[in-house]
Amino acid sequence: MKGPTVDPALVHIAREALVVVLLVSAPPLLAALAVGLCVGVLQAATSVQEPTLAVVPRLVAVLGALALSAPFVAARLVRLAQAAFDLLPRIAP
Repeated sequence: MKGPTVDPALVHIAREALVVVLLVSAPPLLAALAVGLCVGVLQAATSVQEPTLAVVPRLVAVLGALALSAPFVAARLVRLAQAAFDLLPRIAP
């Protein structure tokens, strides 16, 4: 018994969507990781355990990373949307 066949182009666009999700989320996550690590080391070295001291720099770093990576993110999302819309006539009956 054979299952339903899936268009290889549909599999490709789904794979590309997953790659785009990883690439879009990487800059803010890496910025938060780097700043969180630095702030954590600084807090451990100075014995200052103020919660807002850990959150505010990470928030600023994430917003900065989003601002700097916005053109790249927008270009990737537009390319993915264009590929998905180009594929639509092939998969729609």
